[in-house]
Amino acid sequence: QLQLVESGGGLVQPGGSVRLSCAASGFTLDLYTIGWFRQAPGKERERVSCINNRDNGTIYAASVEGRFTISRDNAKNMVFLQMNSLRPEDTAVYTCAAETPTGPGICAPWNMWYWGQGTQVTVSS
Repeated sequence: QLQLVESGGGLVQPGGSVRLSCAASGFTLDLYTIGWFRQAPGKERERVSCINNRDNGTIYAASVEGRFTISRDNAKNMVFLQMNSLRPEDTAVYTCAAETPTGPGICAPWNMWYWGQGTQVTVSS
């Protein structure tokens, strides 16, 4: 059974840090471009970051550039999102997703083949 499972969310104070994990079962993550997306209440889903399966090149949304870092641990079959200097506007459900194998490696939402269930991150004092 194919699964993507996120973990690491929770309540964090402004300026704090959290690391999200995306674990796969049933397929090997390093063969796929993987993206992190987020959706806040009343807002559209936003691509936060993406790491491609060609050269591990990364993409970040302008709103998180310099604060968030996406990475892989192939031995663990996991992808991480390190989130630093968190702001209240980062509050959202964060979801990881795998791009279709023939996709362009930029994590456009319509090219994502498999999605996890998401983990809530709340930034509040």
